[in-house]
Amino acid sequence: MNEDTFWRVIEECRPTEPDPDSEQHAAALTEHLAQCPVSVVVGFAEQLSWALHRLDRRELGQDLSGDAFLYMRCAVVAAGRETFEGALQDPGVFAAFAADFVWAESLLYTPDHAYERVTGEQWSRNTRYSYESYSNTSAWAV
Repeated sequence: MNEDTFWRVIEECRPTEPDPDSEQHAAALTEHLAQCPVSVVVGFAEQLSWALHRLDRRELGQDLSGDAFLYMRCAVVAAGRETFEGALQDPGVFAAFAADFVWAESLLYTPDHAYERVTGEQWSRNTRYSYESYSNTSAWAV
């Protein structure tokens, strides 16, 4: 899955009604991915990890706990490509998510749930980029 396809899927699966914790969004993404081949699920996981890794930066998360920072990064991704790219350019975009404690933890587990539905097996996900907070060492260097 390439980056454009990843963002198209994120956008297409977003619910039209309010979804403050992205639970409905994550369910729609899981349902969509569960109808795809395993390679698409894996590709989605790779793109999601890459996006979260890119947001893992000192200027965005220096005053946040690891979990809070991770789940807020998930919320930025769930908000779509425009918001994601805005947060990379302007920390103020991310700050709005932090100020309001906007989380989307469920997005993080979407590929795992889809993988299990497609294969019938649990997935021990190992993506190229770590999504864990503070793992993007070059973006945390002083």
